Amino acid sequence: MASDPASAVAIGLVTPVGAWAGFVRDSGGDGFRLAFSGTDGGATPSAAEGSARRAELMALAVAYYEEALDAPPPELEATQADLAELVRWLAAQEPDPPRHALFQEAIDAIDDGLAGDVVVARLNRVARVTCGESAGQADPIDLLVSRYEALVAPKR
Repeated sequence: MASDPASAVAIGLVTPVGAWAGFVRDSGGDGFRLAFSGTDGGATPSAAEGSARRAELMALAVAYYEEALDAPPPELEATQADLAELVRWLAAQEPDPPRHALFQEAIDAIDDGLAGDVVVARLNRVARVTCGESAGQADPIDLLVSRYEALVAPKR
């Protein structure tokens, strides 16, 4: 699970002390991973796989469009294009045509520049049917904070 810390983009701050949540591209070409600012100033990626990995990435996308977090460091701030690429990658992993169609609706909303609440509604619909039990976390921020606490906080 190698990741490229230089590819890190942040969607917002998850702690009052300025730790950011975002994602990194796997250097092996295996898509994206949830990441947090690490203790060394780099990115600490999640090792989650399967539905847990999808749930983490969906939580990031929802949190971005909800504008639920404080702004991340400007030099790392994710763009609409970054999020569209992330959601497209998630869609490409979905082999079920009806579920893939739900992803396409979310991608269309992003590409069309629809309001954040419309994008959030479409992403939440996708998450409910594609992430299984891992999507049971009602609030994406709670999911991100719990992942941060499990990955990075104990190391601080």
